[in-house]
Amino acid sequence: MARLQPAGGGLGRAAAVAPIRRGLPPLRHLGRTSGAPPVWLEHRAPLEHARLLRAPLFTGEGLPRGGGRPVMLVPGFMAGDRSLLTLRGWLERLGYRVGRSGIGFNVRYSEAVVQTLLPRLVELSGRSGRRVTIVGHSRGGLLAKVLADRNPRLVRRVVGLGSPFADPFDVHPLTMAGVRLAQAANLVRFGQTGSAEAVFLGDLAAPARVPLVSIYSRTDGIVHWEACLRPDAACHEVTSSHTGLGVNPQVYALLARVLAGG
Repeated sequence: MARLQPAGGGLGRAAAVAPIRRGLPPLRHLGRTSGAPPVWLEHRAPLEHARLLRAPLFTGEGLPRGGGRPVMLVPGFMAGDRSLLTLRGWLERLGYRVGRSGIGFNVRYSEAVVQTLLPRLVELSGRSGRRVTIVGHSRGGLLAKVLADRNPRLVRRVVGLGSPFADPFDVHPLTMAGVRLAQAANLVRFGQTGSAEAVFLGDLAAPARVPLVSIYSRTDGIVHWEACLRPDAACHEVTSSHTGLGVNPQVYALLARVLAGG
């Protein structure tokens, strides 16, 4: 059973964890069509950002200090490093050494992205002399988990924000349509079919080799929340939109505690 912990930090009630997907879905898969995530709730992201800017924790005052510990940020699907600028600035105010992914538009097939992330991980770890915590939003968390499992000596922990670790394709149909478009683009530009994801998906489904933290929301309008639960992850629930997870005050309060932990 995954550990479900609400934003307040107490141990939440247990819930059954769905089987972890191992492989690609059939072409007829359109995303979650029954009980689809409430995509209309995604309009909350600007409000979440506004609340964060007014929250005392945003200044960093009174929170555990980073002490130069390295953190790497990885953006979500169809996003780039700019989508995590607010989080980056906050972590730097806390005293963390923050590394970028170098991703401008996160749509390339997973193996190619992991290969571009590896030298940045090596550089950040070598420059700081410490293992790196990787924080990934959505697809960024999946990339982080596989990158960490392949290089466990370089990684302290992985934190996913709305990352469907158990099933990357348990998403809203609009998002799944974007996934299909990305697959077509990878075929045309790089000659890579969907089968190029097979090894990556196998590594994603494998038991985590470094500590794994999953921060999820039942009101996520993009990823179905149950897809974020795994038996090998510490799972924490917040109230947030999917796109707002990178600017949500509850998420920042959780991150302050998680990053300060051993």
